[in-house]
Amino acid sequence: MTKDTETALESIKRISSGKKVVFVAGDFNIIHPGHLRLLRFAKECGEFLVVGVLDEKSPSAFLDEKLRLESLQAITWVDFSFILRELPVDFIAKLKPSFVVKGKEHEERDNPEKEILKQFGGKLIFGSGEISFSSIDLMNNEWRELALSSIKKPIDYIKRHNFSFSELIEIAEKMKDLKVCVIGDTIIDEYITCDALGMSQEDPTIVVTPVAHEKYIGGAGIVALHARGLGANVHFFSVVGQDEPSGYALTNLERQGVNVHFYHDESRPTTLKQRFRAKQKTLLRVSHLRQHSIGGEIRDRLYCDLMDVIDESELVIFADFNYGCLPQFLVDQVTSICSQKMIMMTADSQSSSQVGDISRFKGMTLVTPTEREARFAVHDFESGLVILAEKLRKKALSKNVIITLDEEGILIHAEMDTENDWLTDKLPSFNTAPKDVSGAGDSFLTCTSMAMAVGVDIWKSAYLGSLAAACQVGRTGNIPLTPGDLKMELNGNNVI
Repeated sequence: MTKDTETALESIKRISSGKKVVFVAGDFNIIHPGHLRLLRFAKECGEFLVVGVLDEKSPSAFLDEKLRLESLQAITWVDFSFILRELPVDFIAKLKPSFVVKGKEHEERDNPEKEILKQFGGKLIFGSGEISFSSIDLMNNEWRELALSSIKKPIDYIKRHNFSFSELIEIAEKMKDLKVCVIGDTIIDEYITCDALGMSQEDPTIVVTPVAHEKYIGGAGIVALHARGLGANVHFFSVVGQDEPSGYALTNLERQGVNVHFYHDESRPTTLKQRFRAKQKTLLRVSHLRQHSIGGEIRDRLYCDLMDVIDESELVIFADFNYGCLPQFLVDQVTSICSQKMIMMTADSQSSSQVGDISRFKGMTLVTPTEREARFAVHDFESGLVILAEKLRKKALSKNVIITLDEEGILIHAEMDTENDWLTDKLPSFNTAPKDVSGAGDSFLTCTSMAMAVGVDIWKSAYLGSLAAACQVGRTGNIPLTPGDLKMELNGNNVI
């Protein structure tokens, strides 16, 4: 056994401990849909997929072995891939996988793996995946990629408020030094991509089959991840259930450097929202949740832990989704202490399928409701947007109000230096061809708040926030922002 193979074997056994290992070997000269179908089928047979790429001695390999390995490493179903420098049967004898998967075309040929597998109870499976498969792994990569050409940056607003793209790049750099606390509801968003099979013959129901699952952290969790992705030191406070989604959230938040403060409530599950999609359209959304307020014991523990880090904080973001994590008593406690310590606060209270009131967050530097949320907060369904924003400002005692208007952009109602002097402006939506708008508000709130926390005025902050939202909606699912996302766009030429 070569040193490379020995190292690979040791790594596989360490990483896959306790899991059912599936092994596939081949040349993989050019990855095509047939390969993807086979690899997806192999991954579904077990829990840990290992792929051995035959080395340059293989007579049917015509590309460099390193290039072929890199292609495999880009496929999300593959848990471990390496260059195999010995016969597959010899490696299988050492690895002892639960399953070896080969293409259907090998079923009637000689397969020496069978005898080796019998010695330790392994099985040889032949398959090519379902024909209905539609290169879903390639689609996932495409969704994550930002469609830069669809982002158009308005230049007239920049001229009105007298700043430049280079200034915005400097602001993005300054945000890396912030210390941020995020408080709010954790949500797990699961995207279940399906192939549509047609209509049921028994009743008028659309029949689909799931082909891929993708999970993302949403709610206040993605606000914390956005802040961390932009460079801040982040403490995240939230309430979750004793379940798998909470473990998924904790693992991924901590992996990305967020200081997580989770409080387990046995009376509720972690909020899970499943979206069933076909051809990049959502067919159905199923929400698993409870909406009652947290009890006094959890509320007091959260507040006590927050007080341990509040003196080091420069910004507190309330990311309220109205699932019970932020009862009014806790909100009042936190806003009172932050006001005393001159710590900047911002808030969003989302009410898409639930009822909330953004005006209950008093004394914020910034609130970012949708038009619907603003109208419900002040019970005004007739006034124009500027009057609406002013009514909300007075009721919430907020310094700045930004009303988000979906594809129409945002309305900024900003505090000026002169007492009782307010100025309003508007920015259009930057992304002309969004792929998934569900995370726009969270990215906008996070980036705008952080820019203001480093001393930037509302005009520059709102522009950066709008750019952040444009980047976010340019891909499917909640993916944390980075300074590189903003810089890449600020250095681009797409202006209007």
